[in-house]
Amino acid sequence: MADSTLLFHLSDIHFGLEHNRALDWVAAEVAARKPAAVLITGDLTMRARSREFAAARDWILSLAAPVTVEVGNHDLPYFNLYERFFDPYAKFRGMESVVEKELDLPGIAVIPLKTAVRMQPRLNWSKGWVSRRALDKCLAALDALPAGKRAIVTVHHPLVEVGTRGTAMTHGGTRALAELAKRGVLAVLSGHVHDPFDLMRETANGPIRMIGAGTLSQRIRSTPQSFNELTFDSDGRLCVEARNLQDVPTEAMKIDDVPEDARPPREPGEPIAPVGAVPRTDPPVH
Repeated sequence: MADSTLLFHLSDIHFGLEHNRALDWVAAEVAARKPAAVLITGDLTMRARSREFAAARDWILSLAAPVTVEVGNHDLPYFNLYERFFDPYAKFRGMESVVEKELDLPGIAVIPLKTAVRMQPRLNWSKGWVSRRALDKCLAALDALPAGKRAIVTVHHPLVEVGTRGTAMTHGGTRALAELAKRGVLAVLSGHVHDPFDLMRETANGPIRMIGAGTLSQRIRSTPQSFNELTFDSDGRLCVEARNLQDVPTEAMKIDDVPEDARPPREPGEPIAPVGAVPRTDPPVH
């Protein structure tokens, strides 16, 4: 195999509140550096609107590299509850080939694990949830890998808390992380909290590495817009560098919360206000 495999890890692009300079920068880096794959760990959109998905689809499919995309909590329908419950991935049409896609790369495989669900028995549906079915699917894919093949698992929500301002509160995450550690997963890549991190966590089955990407949107927390550059070498080491737009003052890029006038107008057919468990005001955004 090649001496090293270069991967780009992006997250939380949030089309609808995207940062165009950051997107142009990342697309140029992909074209120039030619990574083996681009791994996007969810929240492509801000409100799961058709026009946001169209912009996300056009940008993602224009990248000059293989791509896999996780589904984030912001990518599930927010206003249309019927669609949320019965056809939650309808607006991914046109890029189905990259959604939750397993990748077989030189020396390493990328396996998805879904953490965003259409509903859960608590009020805040923005938080993570690992279902038994989703975990079993991920573990089956890991168990099917040939001997000696290392694996990275991609999720949207960190499986356990990582000390960032944003929280994941992922139900079933501790159990899932232990199962991944048992199988020798090289790292679990996530987004959601909008700040990069790289740390080891102990589990009942030993330690496992957790790597988080920041955001490419205007919704930054503690750090500028960024993405992770991962290098997997022939000795089985995974090196991570968080790349960001350091030359732009943080305060010039930051939106602390979504102002009322930043909310785009309703699309035709959308209700004036959602009903049921989804709140009318902006839910916590991570």
